[in-house]
Amino acid sequence: MKDFLSALKTQRWDDHRYYHHSRINQTLHLISALSFLVAYGLLFSDPAGAALLAWGVSMVSRQSGHFFFEPRGYDEVNQATHEHKEEIKVGYNLRRKVVLMALWVAAPVALWLSPSLGGLIAPAESFSAFWHQVGWAWLVVGVGGLLFRTVHLFFLKDVQTGLVWMTKILTDPFHDVYLYHKAPLYLLRGELLDPMAHARKQH
Repeated sequence: MKDFLSALKTQRWDDHRYYHHSRINQTLHLISALSFLVAYGLLFSDPAGAALLAWGVSMVSRQSGHFFFEPRGYDEVNQATHEHKEEIKVGYNLRRKVVLMALWVAAPVALWLSPSLGGLIAPAESFSAFWHQVGWAWLVVGVGGLLFRTVHLFFLKDVQTGLVWMTKILTDPFHDVYLYHKAPLYLLRGELLDPMAHARKQH
C-alpha cells in the first residue's frame, strides 16, 4: 500500500507540473472537477444524466484547457520539450485524447443515423429519450476508455501503474479542487501562467 500511494503521489505531481501551467487551464479544471463531483452524485440516481454532465461539461472544459490554453513550447520549469512530455505521458496524451473525443462525438451521430443501432436497442421516441440514450452511450465510452488504458498500462508498464493511474483519474476531481481552487483568483489578477515556484524547487 505504501508503494501504491507513493506511485499515486508521483503520477499526480507529474501531471500537475508537466500539464497545468496555464491559469486558464487550471480554472477550467476546477470547473470540470466541480461538475464531475455533481456527476458522481448523479450516478446513483441517473447514470445517463451523470454521463451527459460529465462529458458535456466536465470533459469539454477539461480538454479545452489542455488543447487550447496549455503552452506547448519548451518547458523551462521541467527542462523538457512538449514532444518529450507527450511521449512519457502515462495516461491519455493529446493524440490519444483526439481518439477518445472522436468516439464521444461519434456516439450521438451513430444514434441519430441508426436509432436502433442495427436492432440492438429500441429507437428513442422523443428528443429527451434520444439524449438519454446518448448519455448511456457516453457512459460506455467513458468506462471503456478508463478500462482500456488501465489494462493497456498493465502490458506497457505493470499492473500497479495501471491501477494507480485508474485511481488517479477517479479521484482527480477531488484533488483538482484542492489544487486549483485559487486559480480563478490568480486569473482575475492577470496571471496567465503559474510561475510554478514549487516545481522549480524540485530541480
